[in-house]
Amino acid sequence: MTPSNLCERTELSNQNNSNLINDEQIYIEQNNNHRSDSLRPSATRRTVLRFLAGVPVLPLAACSTSSMIAGPDKTGSSVSPMAKAIKSVKFIGMQAPSLANPEQMATISVNSKMQATFTDGSQQLFDLQYNPFFITGDMVPDGKGGQTRAGQLYNIHNQPIYDGSAGTPVPFYSNCPDGSSLLTVKGAKVPGVKGNPVFAVVQFEYTSMNHAGKDMWGRVPSPIAVLTLDQNPQTGELKLVKYSNVDTSPVHGLWITCGASLSPWGTHLSSEEYEPDAFNLAKQDDGKFLDFSQALFGDKNKANPYHYGHLPEVFVRPDGTGFVKKHFNLGRISHELIQMMPDDCTALMGDDATNGGLFMFVADKPRDLSAGNLYVAKVTQTSPKGVGTGTFTTQWIHLGHATSTEIEAMANTYKPEDIMSVKFEDPKDASYTKVYLGGEPNWIKLNANNKNAEKAAAFLETHRYAALKGASMAFTKMEGTTVNAKDKVAYSAMSRIEKSMVDPVKYGDYGVHVEQNKSGAVYAHDLRGAQVAINDNSKINSDWVPVRMYVPQNLAGQDISADALGNKSHPDKVSCPDNLKYSEKLRTLFIGEDSGTHVNNFLWAYNVDTHELTRLLSTPAGAESTGLHAVDEVNGFTYIMSNFQHPGEGVEDNKAIAATIMPLLKRNFKDNFGAAVGYLGLKVAAPTGKA
Repeated sequence: MTPSNLCERTELSNQNNSNLINDEQIYIEQNNNHRSDSLRPSATRRTVLRFLAGVPVLPLAACSTSSMIAGPDKTGSSVSPMAKAIKSVKFIGMQAPSLANPEQMATISVNSKMQATFTDGSQQLFDLQYNPFFITGDMVPDGKGGQTRAGQLYNIHNQPIYDGSAGTPVPFYSNCPDGSSLLTVKGAKVPGVKGNPVFAVVQFEYTSMNHAGKDMWGRVPSPIAVLTLDQNPQTGELKLVKYSNVDTSPVHGLWITCGASLSPWGTHLSSEEYEPDAFNLAKQDDGKFLDFSQALFGDKNKANPYHYGHLPEVFVRPDGTGFVKKHFNLGRISHELIQMMPDDCTALMGDDATNGGLFMFVADKPRDLSAGNLYVAKVTQTSPKGVGTGTFTTQWIHLGHATSTEIEAMANTYKPEDIMSVKFEDPKDASYTKVYLGGEPNWIKLNANNKNAEKAAAFLETHRYAALKGASMAFTKMEGTTVNAKDKVAYSAMSRIEKSMVDPVKYGDYGVHVEQNKSGAVYAHDLRGAQVAINDNSKINSDWVPVRMYVPQNLAGQDISADALGNKSHPDKVSCPDNLKYSEKLRTLFIGEDSGTHVNNFLWAYNVDTHELTRLLSTPAGAESTGLHAVDEVNGFTYIMSNFQHPGEGVEDNKAIAATIMPLLKRNFKDNFGAAVGYLGLKVAAPTGKA
């Protein structure tokens, strides 16, 4: 299989692409000139940067100051908007919460600050604060004069799901909001919006438990909602005016939607994490996928495993509703978070698995993921074995070219044995190849009687096929990805460095031998062009190909013996990094944690020039920092978002804090069935004079 229809820089507005459904074609035509990245020059950029955590937004500082940042001039009068330009921004961190103030441990705690330095040498200090839009389970406006429940779960008929596990059925809603995108739509008009209409797409990964206390991860479908937000043109403040659930039935529903990103063309790139093993459904994770099928379809055997583990793309209409298309040709892997590069064609993908890989997709046409080439990395370790986090050179294996349409057709019709034979014990047959999947040995052989078996394996059994082709399937929990376009550096969060990265005997030797670090690290990738695939010598038509992998200064966590609070990672360093987003304007990498080794997970800001790591926010004890999103320009404001999910998880097992913290968590978050979606904002303080 060799690359075809290589990505060319062409405009989409005059194309008649038969692969696009009507709504999608209309969306692209209406938003052809929309770009959400910071690379396109803008003569109308405003001064207040907004900094958001949760679902949308709050104000920070961009090019020049607005009235909310302006201070008094020499006469004592307020300086008019746009009077001064901001030269630089610095974050001042907060201390980790402790039992000295248990309330801080049981809620979102923000004691950090932002310092703006202006071109005239003056400075101004801003306290940051958290502003939630809602706690999941709240009744919120539906835009039709009524209300709907935030985070509500729905079946394939778009009907609400109820939880009867503890007696009388009650609404089943998620306490796990995850990936978020903030975007605008050309021609948007929604009743109730008095300022600028702005939209946030928010996905809900799962719900952590039912009312009987049973773990529900992976056992229920994942909803996605579009929030219509009213943006104040003067301050950038956002208010929720409409919550609209997205109907996912056209794409067979969604399973475990984890991290997400905003495409440069203004769509929400979702994820389906932990693809179900088509050869092992009943045993995998105690039959979670069968329970998912029951909840979605009312039949535990109806859901087709090959319909899940893909990349959904959500489009927002001008009226604040949305629709979803699922791309079947970006590999069926543990999709965590995709990052599109500035060419609008190249995608780098996280793979949140044991024996995971680094994957890349290069689309045939810009802003169109319906066809393209799939690649997987082959790394060579250049650092000593078993020491530190390692450094690597990166080459690429071409797995194949496909359209989403043709792979979806295979998913609809092929049974697992039509693609390959899989054995879980050594068959003593030389025609089988031993590979590792999820930390377990498999012996596999492609179906020689199916002429399409190789392509089907590449896109529907991607993990097994990538291992068969010699990829470095050694990574563990490679989660969020993001890009620093100016420096041509991408970043990947390795939530934990363990298992297949440190023990080649038990998990297979894929050329990665580093030191165990359960606190994880953020890896950087140097990006270059003029690369070729090492297996077929085909040209990779991208200038954004990773060629080197390493951990920058201060971006590795540190394992420790449990401290007095129960932390098993150094509290002043990252632990289990998960969500990553980079702001070009702030020169800052934002990092959200998914850690059982920090009692409270944190949101960090990392300055790529000074290598300074600053704690911005602390989530409630047991909660994961999710949904991180940075947008450098929305109607003149900059936004950074981050949700949290499953407050209280693991707290009852922590004897040091359980008795004190758990009652507070239950009080704050609906007995821990609720989680917040909101944003970080600024409190204005007085200017501090000359720097």
